[in-house]
Amino acid sequence: MSLLDMVREAGVIGAGGAGFPTHAKLTSKSEYILLNGAECEPLLRVDQQLMELFPDEIIKGFEAAGRYIGAGKAILGVKGKHKRVIGILKERIAALGLGDYVEVGELPDIYPAGDEQVLVYELTGRTVPEAGIPIQVGCVVINSETALNIYNAMQGKPVTEKYITLAGDIPNRITVKVPVGTPIIDVLKLSGLENFDGYAVIDGGPMMGPVMSSTDGYITKKNKGFVILKKNHHLIRKKSVTPEQARRINRASCEQCRMCTDMCPRYLIGHDMQPHKMMRALAYKLDSVEGQKTAMLCCQCNLCELFSCPAGLYPRNANMYFKEKLVQQNIRYKPEKTEFTARKSREHRLIPSKRLIARLGLYAFDKPAPMSSVEMKPGLVCIATRQHVGAPAVSTVTAGDHVQAGQLIGRIPEGSLGATIHSSISGTVVESGNDYIAIRRD
Repeated sequence: MSLLDMVREAGVIGAGGAGFPTHAKLTSKSEYILLNGAECEPLLRVDQQLMELFPDEIIKGFEAAGRYIGAGKAILGVKGKHKRVIGILKERIAALGLGDYVEVGELPDIYPAGDEQVLVYELTGRTVPEAGIPIQVGCVVINSETALNIYNAMQGKPVTEKYITLAGDIPNRITVKVPVGTPIIDVLKLSGLENFDGYAVIDGGPMMGPVMSSTDGYITKKNKGFVILKKNHHLIRKKSVTPEQARRINRASCEQCRMCTDMCPRYLIGHDMQPHKMMRALAYKLDSVEGQKTAMLCCQCNLCELFSCPAGLYPRNANMYFKEKLVQQNIRYKPEKTEFTARKSREHRLIPSKRLIARLGLYAFDKPAPMSSVEMKPGLVCIATRQHVGAPAVSTVTAGDHVQAGQLIGRIPEGSLGATIHSSISGTVVESGNDYIAIRRD
């Protein structure tokens, strides 16, 4: 069985972003394979710990993927501040005899170093075209946990567990491994809190993660962490503003200072992403579709809303408003250029992580979240059929079936982009629908 087949059968997807099926990335031929170990979202601690705890497995999985796609060079992207992790990786690369192929590329401690287009620029000096993807400049990007899952797939082990950081205003900041499908509330209680009435939970990092409307969901392969803050924290209040409220505020207050544009990471690598123009179009009800198309270049990093704007407005909301309108009209952005050069001002406008954390009001919570040995054994798991980019998995089991941990329970629809899903516990299927498969532990 080829590596691509092993990865597809194991249900490996991007473990820290949108959840793009990894086997689809392995169909490309590339000059570089890059490991995204930046973990640039404040407070999250998964990737840096995995690289310290499982360096050999991550390096081997990463190398195998690189060899398979024909990459001439494999670069592990890690922030330079993680000196211990970098030392371990370099030592193990040498011990494994891979020094001529795999190397560590040190990243600046900035946000968003983990944006894959910023990562490509930092590690290779190449700029991904507007509305493009890394393969267009000869790069394939996977993250640390995905590389670990590739290694596990090579050993015949499917993705049934997920590493999660619990951070924020909580007694117990930890990183844990939990079965996919575990009730989110059970994971949140590992924070040391029992009552969440006075708290709000951000699903993911504090920059890009949304405030959860409910804690009734279940862990998926894409979850990376939860940031728990009191409801009166200004970051929660800011993120809880509705799109309609944000647009009213934008129309009334934007002074066109263009700070949102001047500090936009995509603008700085040479793209035409200019949020201040979307704010202008919103304020003056400009209806030029051509002038709105650049909204589709927004990577939703949220720097414009949570750091750059001196008036505390919502430029990302303006981008999303026009982007959604264009999608509804089936209008796409088409780049006019084929080559892009980073703007000369870029080096002076990078956002240090520590400064961002202070601006977010998270300085007091920027502490270690060590890997815990706590073993979670949920009595019931609900495994989503769509926890990845593409079509939902098609159930291969029915209510009443008995399944073993690691057993295939959902396949990729014929001719579609998707990912397989597997049971994370041994037990009996109690429900098998289009949205999820519920399994009760033996």
